[in-house]
Amino acid sequence: MAASALDDRTFSKTLAASTGVCVVDFHAAWCGPCIMFKPKFVRISDDYTDVAFYMVDGEKAPKARKTVEIEALPYFAVYRDGAFIEGISTDQEPVFRAFVERHRAAGQGSGS
Repeated sequence: MAASALDDRTFSKTLAASTGVCVVDFHAAWCGPCIMFKPKFVRISDDYTDVAFYMVDGEKAPKARKTVEIEALPYFAVYRDGAFIEGISTDQEPVFRAFVERHRAAGQGSGS
């Protein structure tokens, strides 16, 4: 599933309507590691058709950013059925994939 961009206007509405696992990439235009990871995030999103992937520019979406505690960028947050579950800061593809796989498996186990 291709990654879609969200902003403060669409963030809460989209996640509330989502069922199952959603992964949100919180990034900033000035963040070098964010810029480098973005193409990987988009490519990885195609590998998991049962997970929704979204991108949020935290500088332009302060309300969405306040739904999580971001310690470092890039920051990835998992939401399940609209509720925040867990977040991770990484720019390492294997670490990110393991994070997605763990939450994807948990989501499948819960009947989502």
